[in-house]
Amino acid sequence: MVFSVFSAALAFVNTSETSSVTHFILFGFPGCQEMQIFLFSLFFGVCIFTIMGNGTIACAVKWYQRIHTPMYTPPGNFTFLEIWYITVSVSGMLVNFLSETKTISFAACFLQFYFFTYTTEVYFLCIMVYDQYLAICCPLHYPTVMTPRLCYISMSLCWVFEFLSYSVSTVQLSQLPFHGPNVINHFMCDMDPLMALSCAPAPIIEIIFYTLNSLIIILTLLYILGSYTLLLIAVLKVPSAASQKKAFSTCGSHLTMVCLFFGALLAMYASPTSDNPAAFQKIMTLF
Repeated sequence: MVFSVFSAALAFVNTSETSSVTHFILFGFPGCQEMQIFLFSLFFGVCIFTIMGNGTIACAVKWYQRIHTPMYTPPGNFTFLEIWYITVSVSGMLVNFLSETKTISFAACFLQFYFFTYTTEVYFLCIMVYDQYLAICCPLHYPTVMTPRLCYISMSLCWVFEFLSYSVSTVQLSQLPFHGPNVINHFMCDMDPLMALSCAPAPIIEIIFYTLNSLIIILTLLYILGSYTLLLIAVLKVPSAASQKKAFSTCGSHLTMVCLFFGALLAMYASPTSDNPAAFQKIMTLF
């Protein structure tokens, strides 16, 4: 229902404004037909592997009764979001590998941009590190603080806040005049390629978008780093080496994911990348 309403709004914007472009062409990764088939096979295998891995985690969280606890609610939402990202971005890229036209409609392009710029993951990571902080630093208070009700409310607020964060900027971007050319030198619709195709400069929209992204990314990153600093101080005070090892192993996978995820986000969205070559933007987005 939300997808239909948002798509209809974008379609109305396109017909009500002066834009003559009704579709875009995603240039993607250039190469001969054999190269396109090879890339399709490669990314299709990675896509299936990723969906199966995240699907397995989601099914385990759903059906395994022993882990129906607040600790596993954020990872369950996280896996659903990862499957969402794959569906939004990689599925279209796979179709374009085998397509001769490589077209995407005006409304579908901005819908893809809107849902791919979701940063709900950073909020999930914050909730997960808060959960770890309570479990390690305040184990006696954990059952009374991290209740299922608090966890479900936090997850709901993450989804609602993220849905509202980028809706205005996406609609504003779609209101810019697009009269051609309509070739996007990317495998998906992203901010910089769309801004480059606009017939009128819109520095205010670009500044708002990158400022919002920078604030969300930097503030959440500072919160996570601050929480891990307190965690590290608390763990180092534990006299037992076995307990320290257990605490570090609990946080290790989460900290690795934080480094990889925020590293890519800072490279893509913390500052405008219009001066970077298109190949760099494609690689970072793919990463």
